[in-house]
Order: sequence, then structure tokens, then C-alpha cells
Amino acid sequence: MWFAGRIVSSLAVLAAVSVVLFALTRLTPLSPARIVLGADATAEQIQAFEHDRGLDRSLPAQYSAWVAQLPRSGFGQSYITGRSIDLELLESLPVTVELVAVTFLLTLAGAVPLGLIAALTEDRWPDHLIRMLSLMAVSVPGFWLALILIRVFAVKLGWVPPIGITPLAEGWYAHFTSLVLPALSIALYYIGALSRLMRAAVIEVLGQDYVRTARSLGLSRGLVARYVVKNALPPFVSVAGMSFGYMFGWAIIIELVFNLPGLSRALLTAITQRDYPMIQATVLVVTAMFIVSNLVADLIQRLLNPRLRHA
Repeated sequence: MWFAGRIVSSLAVLAAVSVVLFALTRLTPLSPARIVLGADATAEQIQAFEHDRGLDRSLPAQYSAWVAQLPRSGFGQSYITGRSIDLELLESLPVTVELVAVTFLLTLAGAVPLGLIAALTEDRWPDHLIRMLSLMAVSVPGFWLALILIRVFAVKLGWVPPIGITPLAEGWYAHFTSLVLPALSIALYYIGALSRLMRAAVIEVLGQDYVRTARSLGLSRGLVARYVVKNALPPFVSVAGMSFGYMFGWAIIIELVFNLPGLSRALLTAITQRDYPMIQATVLVVTAMFIVSNLVADLIQRLLNPRLRHA
């Protein structure tokens, strides 16, 4: 029942986003016909363009027609290129998903151990150092950090390519190194934020009575640490799941800096050219990724916390 309710609420959120997005894209005064047909297009040509694509109908009628076509032909065709939007997403979405996945792995690899070290050395120099570094990480803009990383590690040291992505066919190592700088540009912020959260959660659990009782009974430090980490994970998992969804928004910006052929290129091109179907499809895909990541985080929380399963 809980899972079914979450699915229904997630679909409701997605539907609400689609309605708002559909309305906002069509509030712009400039018709896409002007961009497609050019500034010299006559009024008759613009009227014919809008009639063929249903843009001269009311907003509810346009939205109903768009929803009705989704099961049959997907997101439809681009106003500008005439290509299937589904095919364009299949070309650009894997790049963004891979970038976000690498970013998330780097975030977990950095935030969890740093948070644990800071908690176990509370108010000592490792704790102060990690807290200072995490504060710096959340204060640095991602796009500025990306430019610095390019200048240092790509231009001066030549360790990684400055822009673009190396195809996997040229080797997994070259492919991975081409994603390191973009992923690190996003991950550093979340490492700083999530390490502070992990520190606070572990310190709170360490202060609980059952932890002091376990220590007084002579349980091994490893066993105590295992239960401490397990009980500190639920709030961390919840925020980490939300962070995974937010990373898609950051990825769109970072992809521009590194000239990656991901969703950012498709979205910005669609915005500048008033390609309504492409804008809708791209934003809805990002929204769906955010909703799915939160749903997965809630499932993991229920596995870690028996009280949620029996509530």
C-alpha cells in the first residue's frame, strides 16, 4: 500500500509539472514559427505553421492533444529539426546520466568517510579541518571551480582532456578520465554538504543511551561502529537521494563548461529556438529522475529503519 501510494503521488507530481511547464512554455510572446521560418515569413506562412502544429488552439486543447499522443508516438517531433524527440533524448540522456552517476559515486566516496572521521574526532584538529574544508566546498560556485580545474589539471598539467568526452570505444580509462573533472566540479559541493550531515548524524547516535550501554557491556568497537553507522544512515540516505536529483540540474550547467553532448545542449538549443516539445521532454525527464531518486531513497530508508516498515 505504501509503495502504491508513493507511485500515485509521484505520477501526480509529474502530471502537475507537465501542466505548469506546458503553460509556461506557451506564454512567451515570440512564436517558434518566426525562428523556423525566419524574419521574412509572411503572416499566412506563420498561421499555417501554427495550424499544422496545433499552436492556434486553446491551451487545454493543446495539452490534451499532447497527452493523447504520448502513448502512441512519445514526445513527438522537434519543431526545428523535425527529428523524433525520443531519439534525441536517447543520444543525449546517457551522457548526463553517466556524469551524474560518476558524480554521485565520488560524493559517497568522499562524504561518508570524511563525515565519520569528523564525528569520531569531534572538536579535535581533524574535525576542525574537515569542517573548514566542507564549508569552503559548499561556498565555491561549481562553474568557477570547473574553470579552475580545467586550467590546472587539463591545461597546465595535461592529465585529462579539457573539454568533451572520450568515447568508451577508445578505452574505459580514457573515457573515465574525461568525466573526472566535470564530475568533481559537481561532487565537491555535495561532499561538503553531505559530510557535515553525516558528521551530525553520527554524533547524535553516539550520544544515545544504547550506544553507551553497548560500550559499557564490552562490545567490540567494530560492532558498536557498525550499529552507529546503520542508525545514522537514514537521514543521510534521504538527503543523498534528493542530492542525486539535484545533480541533474547542476550537470546541465557543468556540461556547458566542458562542452559535453548531454541534456544541456538539447535543452538550451530548444529554449533559444522556442522548440516547445523538446523543452517539455527534457524538463520532464529531469523531473522524473528527481522523483525516482527520492523514491529509491525512501525505499532504502525503510530497509534501514524497521520502525518505518511497521508504521
